Formats: sequence, C-alpha cells, structure tokens
Amino acid sequence: MKLKYIGKTKDVYELEDGNYLLKFKDDVTGEDGVFDPGANAVGLSIEGMGQSGLKLTTFFFERFKEMKIPTHYIKSNIKEGTMTVLPATFFGNGVEVICRYKAVGSFIRRYGMYAEEGQELDAYVEVTLKDDDRNDPLITDEGLEMLKIMTKEEYKLLVDLTRKISGIIKEELSKKDLELYDIKLEFGRVGKDSHIALIDEISGGNMRVYKSGKYIEPLQLEKIFLNE
Repeated sequence: MKLKYIGKTKDVYELEDGNYLLKFKDDVTGEDGVFDPGANAVGLSIEGMGQSGLKLTTFFFERFKEMKIPTHYIKSNIKEGTMTVLPATFFGNGVEVICRYKAVGSFIRRYGMYAEEGQELDAYVEVTLKDDDRNDPLITDEGLEMLKIMTKEEYKLLVDLTRKISGIIKEELSKKDLELYDIKLEFGRVGKDSHIALIDEISGGNMRVYKSGKYIEPLQLEKIFLNE
C-alpha cells in the first residue's frame, strides 16, 4: 500500500484494489495540551486514543450500514487500528459540518453576546471550509454554490443527512445517560454515481458529550458507551 496523506489524527494509505486504509493515531486536536474537538491543530497525544476512536467509529458505521445510510465504510481491524474505506472525492478541499444541540465551544466564542453557555440550539447546523490557515471559516449555501464547491441542492442534502445521523448518535448515547452537545461530521462524493456519503470517523475526538452536566473525555466516553 502507498502512503497518500498524513493527517492530524489519521494517516491514509492507498490499497492495490483502489480502496483506502485509514490508520488511526493517538494524536488529538487541541491547544496548550488541552483537548478541543473544534481546534485546527494537534494539541496532544493520548495513549489508546486511536483504537478508542476506531471502536466508536466502527460501532456507528456498522449501525449506519444496517440503516442504509450512505458512508465510505467497508470494514475495520480494531487490533491493527485500521479501517478500510471506499475512495471519496471532497467538496472543494473539504468541508466540515457541525450539528449543535447546546451552545458551547466556538459557538459561544462567536455569538456569546447573544447566547448563554449550554443553551438549547435544536440541531443547529453549520458548515465550515477545511482551511487551517484561516481557522476553518464558516460559509453559507450561497457562498458554497458561488465558489462552485457544492450546489444548494447538495447543501440541503448535506444538512438533512447531518441532522439524521446526529440524531441517531444522540439517541444511542442517551441510552447510556450520555448527552450529545455537538458533533463534527465530514462528507464526500462516493461511488460511480458520486452520491453524498458520510466519511472520516465518528469518535469521541469529534464530539462533545456530557453526563449529568459533566464533560466526558473521549477515552472515558468509549468505555462508558461500549461498557468496557
């Protein structure tokens, strides 16, 4: 296999059959040694984080497969810390879609004049461009269409899929008395028909989860959720 890309939390390899292998790492995003799923740079390394993230990712992608929700997932190897996926084409150089149920993190940093920490947001969806140099700027559906990144119809489908997927994750977490505050998802075009599909991962590293008002760290989240 051929190394194609070194990412913040995963390395990407191209396989001989045209599919890709994602190698999960222990690095996580944050600042000054403090984990932050909304940060744009690796802030620290947590032992076991890669395998933990893959376990949660595998659980949810298998769940989505059962529900016929489109993803790039093929299979995973927890012991090796790898996931085999279909090739996907990014929207532009990549977009991130955030679904917010509570006002925390960058939402409060931007809108703190109007919002209170922890207030209800009712599955509010934001789309940002993947651009570390510009701190992943927010962009509207009109901006995405004008810059030929995606059409307004694709944007609507993206938002609908985000709310559906986030709702499923929120419901699954609630079964363990865990509350999803926000989550960051990624999508791409997959297959010969270039249909929109969920890509990347679903782990504690890209969501904020609380229990009884207390934030749950990613490694602890995996243990609570998977009963380990």
